[in-house]
Amino acid sequence: MKGTKPHIKLERDVLPDMAAPDFMGPDAAAEWDRVYPLLVERKILTRADLGILENYCEAIGLAREMGREIRKLGAVQLIYALDKECNSRVISSRKNPACSVQADATNRARLMASELGLTPVSRSRPTVSNEDDQDDLFNF
Repeated sequence: MKGTKPHIKLERDVLPDMAAPDFMGPDAAAEWDRVYPLLVERKILTRADLGILENYCEAIGLAREMGREIRKLGAVQLIYALDKECNSRVISSRKNPACSVQADATNRARLMASELGLTPVSRSRPTVSNEDDQDDLFNF
């Protein structure tokens, strides 16, 4: 078949203003309310991307929740034991499990933020333009 390839026209969904899903906790919903309008305005978000946005917001919410838990209980937990006279004494210490949960949630959120164009580096990458009047690279 001879000729030139047809121009690809990107069809972006026009997403309505959407509230955060009901299942989200308050921290995740606050993140949704912060980033959803930005992504819609930039025309980055499509219906197919709503799942990754939900997961991103849930990860941010979990990281914030674990941050409060760490501030409340500390990053290190002491392990106590009772001696024969029923006096407690510190026998060991361990990392608060919330630290690992927070680190994992933060890492997942960072990866998804990059996918959604929410990081400075991901915003600086070249994007596919949806302008129809662009000339071919070689002016054919």
